[in-house]
Amino acid sequence: MFFAAMDLHISISSEKLFDFYGFPITNALLTGIVGTLITVAILVYVAGRVKRAKYNRFVGLVQWVFEGLLKQVDDVIPDRKLARKITPLAVTIFFVVLINYWLSVIPGLDSIKLDGVPVLRSLTADLNFTLGLALITVVTVQIYAIKHLGAFGNAERYFRNPIKDPIGAFEGILELIGEVSRATALALRLFGNAFAGEVLLIVIAVLTSYFAAVTLPFFMAFELFIGFIQAYVFFVLTLIFTALAVAHHGPSPDHSPAKPKKKALAKG
Repeated sequence: MFFAAMDLHISISSEKLFDFYGFPITNALLTGIVGTLITVAILVYVAGRVKRAKYNRFVGLVQWVFEGLLKQVDDVIPDRKLARKITPLAVTIFFVVLINYWLSVIPGLDSIKLDGVPVLRSLTADLNFTLGLALITVVTVQIYAIKHLGAFGNAERYFRNPIKDPIGAFEGILELIGEVSRATALALRLFGNAFAGEVLLIVIAVLTSYFAAVTLPFFMAFELFIGFIQAYVFFVLTLIFTALAVAHHGPSPDHSPAKPKKKALAKG
């Protein structure tokens, strides 16, 4: 009743702001476009400064983060050639998720409205985006697995002869279920944390009212930290899934009962 009286607006799904030539523009999409432009601008700026050898603290910070991510790629994926191929996707995911998550920490998140709909909503708090990002990751991992193991070699990870290798066939089914569950977990983990973070900031702002200027900075700093952790987790899981996909498991060992060995003939 208290939250209803305060007119607290919380929607689990993104909401439409307007139509652009028949295409619905939601608050998450609008914020996501801004977040993507900010991400591209930051990376282009840093790359240009590095090429011209003109450094400052911000450039040094971004370069330090990038070098740390690159080292993590090499540690998780031993194949250096494959590691360099997956690096653009993994690093891009990290920065896109990080910047868009941090946009949800903007003060006055729920105060800017258009026809009663909040204009600002983090793209990471939209389940459509997190599912799409997880799908891109899984499909890319499968493409690299096919290139590394071959089409039939990759298929053998999931489908084996249940008569000749019943244990291996069961393992393949589990691996197939694991692919689906990993993609779902990637999407739901990011969405859940981002949405919960936005709701937390809105609720704290409503509850503390005039004291929000004192209490909110602590929660905002916490959400900035959570955003970094979520971006890093998505980045690392992308690498781990790639490493698992290209690993050659080979046929499972023979689990049938051992046959008795023939006795050696005595030499005459």
